[in-house]
Amino acid sequence: MAADERGTALVVTDPQNDFLSPDGVTWELVGASVTENNTVNNLETLLRTAKLEATPVFVSPHYYYPTDSGWEFGGTVENMMHDIDMFARRGPLDLEGFEGSGADWLDVLEKYIEDGKTIVTSPHKVYGPATNDLSLQLRKRRISDVILAGMSANLCVEAHMRQLIEDGFEVTVVSDATAAARHPELGDGYAAALTNFRFIASGVVNTEEATALLAGH
Repeated sequence: MAADERGTALVVTDPQNDFLSPDGVTWELVGASVTENNTVNNLETLLRTAKLEATPVFVSPHYYYPTDSGWEFGGTVENMMHDIDMFARRGPLDLEGFEGSGADWLDVLEKYIEDGKTIVTSPHKVYGPATNDLSLQLRKRRISDVILAGMSANLCVEAHMRQLIEDGFEVTVVSDATAAARHPELGDGYAAALTNFRFIASGVVNTEEATALLAGH
């Protein structure tokens, strides 16, 4: 895939404290993977490069509101997220307590996201963008190629990859700008995701290679 500034975008899922900060509620599970992959620095490199190259940046966040507690069933990790109040906000129109919370952007990434140019979509509610307006926002800007990064590899990143491909986008995943949980019973989410990225995505690259794509080399 050759990056075209008229048709390529960087999409970042869940660049939020609950995944990327040592103070986040999932750090015990994801921290080792985030640290080993240098995920935070790699995400910052991608965002900085995209801004320098005037490549559109889209962020697909994950938020839960009090009304979401009315859901009557869910999957394993989905239920876990609700149980630990992951990505919790007081309401869709209420930002009280948001700043610095687990749902807020990681501080080192905030300046790239809050620059007035990044497109922040409506929240996805489980893992993928079938429940938000990401595809609409991409299509309205004539984006056809997506460079995908963020958290978490085998959940939201993989779900975004799959849905965007089903929606007709060409998707390249940045393998070291993501990470995932390691659980003694559920397994290594990052290793599982890498296998599926390689089977499904148009390309799997590291941050250095993705930076070259963004720069048009």
